[in-house]
Amino acid sequence: MPEASRRARLIELATLFLRLGVTAFGGPAAHVAMMEDEVVRRRGWLTRGAFLDYLGATNLIPGPNSTELAIHIGHARAGLAGLLTAGVCFILPAAIISGIAAWAYVRWSMLPVAGALLYGVKPAVIAIVLQALIGLGHSSIRSRWLAIVAIVAAVLAAAGVHELVVLGLAAFASIVGASSPRSRAAAWVLVVLCLSAWSGAASALAAEPLAPVPFTLTRLFLAFARIGSVLFGSGYVLLAFVRGEFVERLGWLTQQQLIDATAAGQITPGPVFTTATFIGYLLAGPRGAATATLGIFLPAFVFVAISGPLVPRMRRSRIASAALDGVNAASLALMAVVSWQLARAAVVDWVTAVIGAAALLALVRYRVNSAWLVGAGAAAGWARMLLH
Repeated sequence: MPEASRRARLIELATLFLRLGVTAFGGPAAHVAMMEDEVVRRRGWLTRGAFLDYLGATNLIPGPNSTELAIHIGHARAGLAGLLTAGVCFILPAAIISGIAAWAYVRWSMLPVAGALLYGVKPAVIAIVLQALIGLGHSSIRSRWLAIVAIVAAVLAAAGVHELVVLGLAAFASIVGASSPRSRAAAWVLVVLCLSAWSGAASALAAEPLAPVPFTLTRLFLAFARIGSVLFGSGYVLLAFVRGEFVERLGWLTQQQLIDATAAGQITPGPVFTTATFIGYLLAGPRGAATATLGIFLPAFVFVAISGPLVPRMRRSRIASAALDGVNAASLALMAVVSWQLARAAVVDWVTAVIGAAALLALVRYRVNSAWLVGAGAAAGWARMLLH
């Protein structure tokens, strides 16, 4: 490709994905719809079949689906330089806005106005997560077996089993269970054996209290890189992983800070994963924000660069498809468990209950953009403060 043509394509990619990064509210499904409109219908960069191939590939690898789709489009349009350009330009606006929101939160979160705004925003966020859970459930749980896998995964997650163990067991059960009833019985026997081993290891670890883990930027980067390397499903599943890592295991965040970070992630456009930017700023200012953002998104660039040439083969793999079905079912279970845990902290009285119910009705019945609901929640919190 001539250098002038490559440069023109990179400029086109940068312009498009910077604009999408600023305007793409509504979560991954909305991001995908916007990209399809721009890339397939308006510009003709990809055929609809090729677009669907890349969309399918994002579901077979860990990481934020809509961000990985942007990276795939960039790679298809302009090679490795396009991969970096599209991904960075889609992420950067949301990361900057999340950093500004974190700065404002650190400076004003204890003031009455900020507290009043978050009072109304938090139940609206819970409604947004529940609506995403409902929508994904309709498309992901397509059989009784997958429903059973999801229920068992929810029970295991609620009992405190590690998220990676839940996802791994669900993938295995789906692969083996797709074969025959006997295979399903064998799968459950192996699941029980794995859980027994897990319980023994957990009991041994619990016998001695874990020492507090001191904070460093390196540990912050590695924690988010690990999450970005193993997280399947919607970006909302990030909440379960962040809670397990930063609230329960490391003790660097409180439950309240996690809810506030989630609320901030809903206010901003672009990838939900920029919640990591907010958390990084809370822990270590601008350097922490940059470190957390790099950690959570770097695996997506690596996975797309590796998997891009393998897309046709991955789509034809029956084993990969079965494993993905199980992982998606377990991801929904993790979302359900974390939604319940966060709802208990966000819905504290009848006013917050009404805000949450109204937001859920608006999402499900009228398909109101989530950004408007977050704004309405903030306005409700403001009005409550003025009335009191």
